[in-house]
Amino acid sequence: MNENGNVVKFKAIDDEGRQLDCEALFLFESPETKKHYIVYTDHSIDDEGNTKVYASIYEPGDLKSDENNEFAALPLKPIETEKEWKIIETILNEMQAQMESDSGSNGTAGSDNNE
Repeated sequence: MNENGNVVKFKAIDDEGRQLDCEALFLFESPETKKHYIVYTDHSIDDEGNTKVYASIYEPGDLKSDENNEFAALPLKPIETEKEWKIIETILNEMQAQMESDSGSNGTAGSDNNE
């Protein structure tokens, strides 16, 4: 979702050159690294039945959407440091815990570090 609460959808290219339809779960800027991160999913499921979640670095100036809140192309950069992964994992875990306490369920979501 973007800052307006709209669902943000974009196209990504995987390692094998396939185009994937992705949806942003959340975007944030880290005060520590001064970088902008996007956490997203392609709605695929891992071997344990969890929705796969990915994270990348993006430039805010690249967030230009059409009337359907879709991006033709969103250049993403890989996350390369353990420190950055820890920041993202902490936020993801906090959000998951909040969702579980709001719904009163024990739902799970997996993450894929792409390391």
